[in-house]
Amino acid sequence: MKHLLMVALLCVCGAVSVAQAADSDCAARATEKKLAGAAKNSFMKKCERDAAAKSAAEACTTKAAEKQLAGAAKNSFVKKCEKDAAAAK
Repeated sequence: MKHLLMVALLCVCGAVSVAQAADSDCAARATEKKLAGAAKNSFMKKCERDAAAKSAAEACTTKAAEKQLAGAAKNSFVKKCEKDAAAAK
């Protein structure tokens, strides 16, 4: 039980740090592209959404590895995990 709580805590902390990194990365990329106004806002939203999806995919893949899943079981688990993560937002 303690192991599960630690894994959950690490996932939450990791998600927060990834979100912060994504924000600064997205802002840097927007500046590099010299975007402003509505174009910058649109770019930032899409960039942050893509970063969150990538983060969720990585977290789900890590969970599948922890459960020692492979093949079709791993693919099914990761797909459901990503779907659940998207629905939770």
